[in-house]
Order: sequence, then structure tokens, then C-alpha cells
Amino acid sequence: MSGGSADSRPLDVRVVPPDQRDTRTAQTPGLQRFEAVSARLTGSQAMWMGYAVLEPGARTGVHHHGASETAIYVISGVTRWWVGDRLDDVREARAGDFVFIPPDVVHWEQNASDTEPVEMVVARSSQEAIVVAVLDHPYAP
Repeated sequence: MSGGSADSRPLDVRVVPPDQRDTRTAQTPGLQRFEAVSARLTGSQAMWMGYAVLEPGARTGVHHHGASETAIYVISGVTRWWVGDRLDDVREARAGDFVFIPPDVVHWEQNASDTEPVEMVVARSSQEAIVVAVLDHPYAP
């Protein structure tokens, strides 16, 4: 068996250590995203994946992720997602929980703790970390 794929390109398994994560990706005030798996960093062609930190007491601006499905694994901390037409429906996730956000769902996030950060792994079904700020939402916090 050869080391190539069906189209005979060699496989390129990549390891991306923490010091090679990149902050030159879409950001939301209050949350810092670090790109790890992407076309630019690893040659990924169908997904985006990264690491995110929501600092103690922080909350994000109102936003959505366009046509991308978003999956999140909470590594540490407790975070809240505010969703719904009035952004008044709360989903809370703790370390060990997975969160799924469908495309175009407007939301904002809040760290439930004033002393501990929330750490998360984020994956998107698109090739980029789409973040669309919703600056004029009538129910923005």
C-alpha cells in the first residue's frame, strides 16, 4: 500500500502545537479564536477547526456564523449562549459538553464565571471561521 491518496498526492499529516495556532482569523469582541486546522495552516479543504477562550466575566457581541454549522467542545468552564428572536433563551454548557449551532443562528456568548476562563475547541463545516457581527440587533445586551 502506498502513502498516497486516490489521486496519488502524498498524505501530509500535520500536528499544530499551541505556539503555531494563529489569531489571524475572524474574531468576536470578548472571545479570542485561534485557528489550528485550515487551508492556510494545514491544507484542509473542507473544514475549519480551532481553539477559543472566553475570558472570566466576558461576553461576546451578537453574531452568527453564516452558512457554517458550528460544533463546540467545552474543555473547561461554564458558558452560556443567548439565542432566540429576543436573545432571551439561554443554553448553558459545561466542561465535557458538546454544543451545536446551526447555520445563521444569531447568538451571543457569556462566561458564567468572573474568575475562570472558558476554553473550547471549535469546528466549522466551512473552510473559514465565518463570524458575522449583528450590530443593530434590537435585543443586543
